[in-house]
Amino acid sequence: MITSARRHIKLPIDQFLLWLTATVALAAVLPARGDAAVYVDHTVTAAVALLFLLYGARLSPTAVKEGLLHWRLQSMVFSSTYLLFPLVGVAASLALRPYLPADLATGLLFMCLLPSTVQSSIAFTAIARGNVPAALCSASVSNLLGVVLTPILVALLLSSAGSGFSLVAFEEIAAQIVAPFVVGQLIRPWVGAWLLSHSRLTSTVDRGSVLLIVYAAFSAGMVEGIWGQLSVGTLAAILAIDLAVLAVVIVSTMLASRWMGFSIEDEIAIVFCGSKKSMASGIPMAAILFPGHALGLIVLPIMLFHQAQLFVCAILARRYARRRAEQGIEGEAAMLPT
Repeated sequence: MITSARRHIKLPIDQFLLWLTATVALAAVLPARGDAAVYVDHTVTAAVALLFLLYGARLSPTAVKEGLLHWRLQSMVFSSTYLLFPLVGVAASLALRPYLPADLATGLLFMCLLPSTVQSSIAFTAIARGNVPAALCSASVSNLLGVVLTPILVALLLSSAGSGFSLVAFEEIAAQIVAPFVVGQLIRPWVGAWLLSHSRLTSTVDRGSVLLIVYAAFSAGMVEGIWGQLSVGTLAAILAIDLAVLAVVIVSTMLASRWMGFSIEDEIAIVFCGSKKSMASGIPMAAILFPGHALGLIVLPIMLFHQAQLFVCAILARRYARRRAEQGIEGEAAMLPT
């Protein structure tokens, strides 16, 4: 018997990728400027806070504790972010420095020294039906450590870098992640079961937050005129280098996870948390660490990498999700109370 679901014609391109493409096109044609940009930034902040409030309301305290104590997984993510990425960055910048403007080569290495993203790492882990509690812990800890480790790595590997760093990242993490998550945990006894039975709501927030981040990031690049400072050929070359770096890290973390015997849920968390770099943290840090440099050129690699990682991880997340759906595994299983 043929089910109605099988009678539907499937699009050759995932719908979420179509939404991502439409979002980028909207930002290119109608970027947020002035007051609109401020409104978009506030909307992104609110969406991220809502995202983590919902995560806090869904996750059982036992699941959070297990995520923190999963030291093997946390070590894998840390090694990818602060060991593998810097090694790849040093090799790439040394090999390409003769062919790139000095600030672009510096920016390429700087990109590899940044912490992981938080919201998109966790959102993609959730979309892929991975270990969300472990991803939440990994991404948050990576961002916290990055406030200290990134300036130290910059000072060690880039002689032109300054020595200070901002504490703003701590405040942002506390306001946008920790506080909403704690509130979610507090209200969990009253709303947790309802949220678990309405997965469409949380799925919409997951994907909506990613689309908002894409629009805000691409709008900022359009308004600042970053894309007009270089030729199309140079932009394409930087994008190709970013994609190559991303491919090396994704393949390495995926193979290492399987070789070390991690479950598919843990592999998903490791791949998505260990392959990201945070533009939100990188641009403020760059402004402090590279005074007197062409900041637009230094942050260009991370801006392009940010777009690339969102698109690549969107494809990968949906493939993981389809694979787990075929296995009959529900994405909310890791969030059930224990």
